[in-house]
Amino acid sequence: MIGLLQRVSGASVAVDGAVIGAIDAGLMVLVCAERGDTEKEADALLSKLLGYRVFSDEAGKMNRSVTDVGGGLLLVPQFTLAADTKSGTRPSFTPAAAPQDGLRLFDHFVRQARLQHPIVATGRFGADMKVTLTNDGPVTFWLQTTAKVAMSV
Repeated sequence: MIGLLQRVSGASVAVDGAVIGAIDAGLMVLVCAERGDTEKEADALLSKLLGYRVFSDEAGKMNRSVTDVGGGLLLVPQFTLAADTKSGTRPSFTPAAAPQDGLRLFDHFVRQARLQHPIVATGRFGADMKVTLTNDGPVTFWLQTTAKVAMSV
């Protein structure tokens, strides 16, 4: 699973001109499932991003997590994060999970986030979304968990 997280002072996502999710200060996270990912990778990514220290403490050091500061989470599905861009001028999306798996894992991710964090808003899987955000810093991090594929000997 991949999470591109951005510390924001505010963010929203709209579909067909209507805002369907919005937060004030917190993290806007683009979320992508890759082939082979399971709920285990989704849970690991969620745990990492909830504890990731990207907010400043009294000394100005990034020492607080979104949980520590009570910030919002805006979770936006984005399969293009898994694009293979190594060759040519057109990305390949072969590394991304199949749409049904991506939807299942995004829904799981959102359910678990809502159980563990009080402020969770989302985008809509498969929709044409317009995302607006004010990146605070800017502060942006790429988090990735990798499925452990069994190797035969």
